[in-house]
Amino acid sequence: MPEIKNAPPKREEKIGGPVGRPGRGPGPVMNVEKAKNTKGTLKKLVSYIGRSKYLFISLTFVMLVITVLNLVAPALQQKAIDLITLTDGKLTVDKASFLSTLIVLIITYAIAALFTYFQGLFAAKLSTATVRKLRFDLFHRLVRLPIRYTDTHNHGDIMSRMTNDVENISNTVSASVAALISAVLSVLGSIVIMLLYSPLMTLISVLTVVLTIIVSTNMSKYMRKFYKQQQEVLGEMNGHVEEMVTGYKTVVAFSKEQKSKDEFNDISSRFRKVAIKAQILSGSMGPLMNIISNLSFILVALSGAYFAFKGSNIGGILSENGIITVGVIQAFLLYSKQLSRPINEIANQYALIQNSIAGAERIFAVMDSEPEKDDGKDQFKAENVRGDISFKNVCFGYSEEKQVLNNFTLDVKQGQKIAIVGATGSGKTTIVNLLTRFYDITKGEITIDGKSIFDIPKDELRKTIAIVLQDTVLFSESIRQNILYGKLDATEEEIITAAKTANAERFITRLKESYDTKLSEGGSNLSQGQRQLLSIARAVLADPKILILDEATSSVDTRTEMRIQSAMLKLMQNRTSLIIAHRLSTIRDADKIIVIDNGTIAESGNHEELLEKKGCYYRLYNNQFAGIET
Repeated sequence: MPEIKNAPPKREEKIGGPVGRPGRGPGPVMNVEKAKNTKGTLKKLVSYIGRSKYLFISLTFVMLVITVLNLVAPALQQKAIDLITLTDGKLTVDKASFLSTLIVLIITYAIAALFTYFQGLFAAKLSTATVRKLRFDLFHRLVRLPIRYTDTHNHGDIMSRMTNDVENISNTVSASVAALISAVLSVLGSIVIMLLYSPLMTLISVLTVVLTIIVSTNMSKYMRKFYKQQQEVLGEMNGHVEEMVTGYKTVVAFSKEQKSKDEFNDISSRFRKVAIKAQILSGSMGPLMNIISNLSFILVALSGAYFAFKGSNIGGILSENGIITVGVIQAFLLYSKQLSRPINEIANQYALIQNSIAGAERIFAVMDSEPEKDDGKDQFKAENVRGDISFKNVCFGYSEEKQVLNNFTLDVKQGQKIAIVGATGSGKTTIVNLLTRFYDITKGEITIDGKSIFDIPKDELRKTIAIVLQDTVLFSESIRQNILYGKLDATEEEIITAAKTANAERFITRLKESYDTKLSEGGSNLSQGQRQLLSIARAVLADPKILILDEATSSVDTRTEMRIQSAMLKLMQNRTSLIIAHRLSTIRDADKIIVIDNGTIAESGNHEELLEKKGCYYRLYNNQFAGIET
């Protein structure tokens, strides 16, 4: 990781201040802009749904059958009602026709119920298939993003996009896609049949539908804005929790539990405020739609009753002689409900839909991020590397305002051990970041065996290099699997040999499960020294031609340091090694020591030569071992 002193401020692409620094939360939520490209986001989301075309076609077919059956039912009810007539003050009915119509109506509803089951089944399958593809593509893009992305984004927010935002999309696809299909089919079918019953009464219903669309569209603009803010603050909350859990020992050690609670309460309070605004809008959507729907129902009922009472000849071709009957009014009211119901359902799901759009926009922001570039085309094989390294006039800065390396030049011959020392923030770790292409230089050239690292495929470049870091990264797997990370196809014998070379075999075999011991998150059930030895064993197994030791012994006691030093000496044999260290006692035997100051080499030479110069190295050495004032 780059030194914090020279690194750019870690800012999320949303609101707020530097990520990962307690007490510096984002600014006011209301400063966030609304969704920037809703149409583009929806287009991408629809393309993912379209990848499961057979499921989508099946769902559409099922919804078409359900819609047709629902459109037939009111007509059957109208027929049954109109079979009941008033003759000479007595109600009469054609029993045979009435019974047959009733049986057909029951069968219609039964078939509709059966297809409703298949609707739920296909909707669930479509949702899981869509989200599976989306989650896979998102994770695939995440592992292809450059190191700079994870260095400058809140890790908790990234996880929130991977989990919460994807889950919101899953809920929307499951609940809303079928509703949208139903809405389109029901609205079109209902309008056509209503026109056949009465064009004038249809106009009344359509006008209220237009009013519904206008109201819901205007409200959705504000809802989308608030739900986007809600997702962003939720991501910040996840980031704070992840940071607090990761650094819990530090929080407790400095008695900062209350401070952490206060910061969480601040984020939670802002989340509550924006969530209330979103919920108020989404909660008012349903009642408003119901009011408009009921208004439509009342207007249609009153107008139908008026025309029936007057005997007006304003009916359509489905009305006998153009006359509005009680059956026609009943059927028309049902069709009016079918016209408004799907629109109301969509309106009631606006909260879910807007939340999903906000989440989808955040997901596609990650997927649209520029992946790590790999221009290497050279037929470069890691096993053929000698290990010569050259930095020629290299310039680099994590930001335009601050250059970390200025015309840095260094030649390292095969098998040499080069130690790099300097004050914190001088650029030591930056050299490692550039050699491995975690970051790319802005000027100059870096070569391995005379070939520019830009011409070497990144996977081959990184196979030639093994890194042992101060902050060892272990995974929640067995010790064997963690060592195997250096070479996935290694044999059991190679694993044991690597552990012995790293002086790790002794403590491993003392564990109850030996190599099968499952590690806790980050390897927290092992000591710092044991974790470091496993990291060295992993590097031994990788068998690199170039080795980087980044302050690998700075966090352990002297006795453990001796064991690690012994393991590292074995590891460095016949390998080009770059050693970054604060403890100068660990680099006395280096072939060359270079002192970095302000991004350039202040001085270089072996241990004795640098002490004789009485320069930067001399002062650093005496500060550590002789107590001489600078």
